[in-house]
Amino acid sequence: MSLIVKNITKKYGDKVVVEDLSFSIEKPGVYALLGTNGAGKTTSLRIILGMLSKDKGEVLWKGNPLDTVNANVGYLAEERGLYPKYSLLDQLLYFAKLRNVPKKTAMSRIEYWSERLSVNEYLFPPKVKGKTVKANKADQLSKGNQQKLQLMAALISDPELIILDEPLSGLDPVNTELFKGIIREEIAKDKYLIMSSHQMPVIEEFCSDITILDKGKVVLSGNLNEVKKSYGRVNLFVKSDVEIASYIDSFGIEITNKTPGEYQLKVLGEEQAMAFLTKLIQDKIPIVKFELREPSLHEIFIEKVGDVHEEK
Repeated sequence: MSLIVKNITKKYGDKVVVEDLSFSIEKPGVYALLGTNGAGKTTSLRIILGMLSKDKGEVLWKGNPLDTVNANVGYLAEERGLYPKYSLLDQLLYFAKLRNVPKKTAMSRIEYWSERLSVNEYLFPPKVKGKTVKANKADQLSKGNQQKLQLMAALISDPELIILDEPLSGLDPVNTELFKGIIREEIAKDKYLIMSSHQMPVIEEFCSDITILDKGKVVLSGNLNEVKKSYGRVNLFVKSDVEIASYIDSFGIEITNKTPGEYQLKVLGEEQAMAFLTKLIQDKIPIVKFELREPSLHEIFIEKVGDVHEEK
């Protein structure tokens, strides 16, 4: 079982918003689709889901064209997608029916997820003085609670393929950890996930393979660990009880950031870093921290797409 996205392209007039995007998920896990605002991430996800037509390419699931009518796929959109004036419970039952989930099974899953996500009071209003409190509508919920309801809708069919577009957007730290725990559980169930997120630490936590888009084009794709290794261990963090600026300058090492007492440096490689360390030790410079590591995904992302993009 696998997902294959091959050369999908989307144009609006003369503007190409996605160009020859290809990737595959050969085994259960999380694949990351990254890019700045307007890079083509959401468009790509909607093409994969069949919500948008494509000008070229194909999307295969289990060797056949992906058809969300027959395939068990869950989708958590970045924007709110609940009907604002209808009962939340009725909406979830409706979404379950669209996915051919029997009502009894749907109610069991709704009860489980409402307890897990702490939204019982919105779906099953309590009685006050013998009278049931009027149920909340979607437009009465906070953004975070709407996100919880949409996650429930995405998982109501127990999907094999789950697509999450900015799943942690707008969540407070407590609910962020709650969502992350649920994502881990879905991974443990051998689900296939595609995640789009601006939160690079989250991508590093969950995703083994990535594609970075810039203005609709793929600028980097591959296994995250292999990508990092290809850059080498060039980020050096040094902290000392005395000023070491003159030593840094004498080795011609680039300073990328400085905080009180600590330098973040860019070295040419491990040989230069070790020569720098040897000199500090020879001169009996007190070293509190000396850490050499590969670049973070955030640093790689900035290098590939730049840190100045117009918000769209």
